[in-house]
Amino acid sequence: MDFTTGGRFEVRITSADVGKRVSVRRLTEAGVPGEKFSDTVGVLTSWDGGVLSVTRRSGEIVRIPESALVAGKVVPDAPRRRRGPAARWDELDRVAARGWPAVESVRLGDWELRWAGGFTRRANSVLAIGDPGLPLDRALGEITAWYAERGRPAYVQVSTGASGAQEQLAAELAARGWTREVSALIRTAALAPLADAAADTGEEGARVVLTREIDEAWLSRYRRFEETADEVLKVLGGGPSVWFATVPGAEDGAPPAAIGRCVVDGRWAGFAAIEVAPEQRRRGLATAVMAALARTALEEGASAAYLQVESDNGAAGTLYDGMGFTTHHQYHHFRGPKGDTR
Repeated sequence: MDFTTGGRFEVRITSADVGKRVSVRRLTEAGVPGEKFSDTVGVLTSWDGGVLSVTRRSGEIVRIPESALVAGKVVPDAPRRRRGPAARWDELDRVAARGWPAVESVRLGDWELRWAGGFTRRANSVLAIGDPGLPLDRALGEITAWYAERGRPAYVQVSTGASGAQEQLAAELAARGWTREVSALIRTAALAPLADAAADTGEEGARVVLTREIDEAWLSRYRRFEETADEVLKVLGGGPSVWFATVPGAEDGAPPAAIGRCVVDGRWAGFAAIEVAPEQRRRGLATAVMAALARTALEEGASAAYLQVESDNGAAGTLYDGMGFTTHHQYHHFRGPKGDTR
């Protein structure tokens, strides 16, 4: 990357460029072996007290003293190189929220406070898209108090790699002591090729049973909660058009060999709860479940697929890579400071 004019480094950014995507070069710390310079690309989220904060696509915040800055410039947004369907990040985040709905929700300006008895952070966090209608500190106080009334810490969901405003919010939360606890990817794919995978699943594909209702057998494989609370059933059963897939176990009364869930919402089909019994893995059951759900979603008019997977789930990432899913953007859950019950 060229930072020079006539062979000399130049700093071509100022505090007026906060909110823009920048590329900066800084001196490395004295005594650190290797390169003399280090480069960082991301959104310039603050420039205060002689320190620049640059938020990378991963959500990492890099703080750079002015004294170490040797070059910098504003750069264009990164080009999108995805094979999956085109979509705005906020469209996808809202579709995903409808597909995994809270039991209770209230609005704070454009933001949505979501509550589902503590079942998953997705359904128990603030969807922070747009403007809360209040100064940030007041908004965070309202949020913290709302969740404290329900005996839970406050979480705010923020997307990165998609919007400078969201990366700015991530930096503001971190500066106020909010801790990033969980990061996840939203991945997308064309739906028809996924449905076509049914041809490769053979006998396993024929065993998939689709229903509209959750039963005890399905829940016996999906054990991501301590008890079958009403909130769990409402979240799993909520959404515009919900389907459940089950591959029965080898014996009567045995837990299913595999399960899955799909929510159809307009052009989108959202996949979740893809679970396979450990002893049944590497037999194509996950593909069979998703293919059966995808065929049904196509019949309802969907054309694009999405799913959410935690960033450190390498096994799931490999599986979804093979199905044609690519990463659209990343989101994080920031937890409020402990003991803060404003």
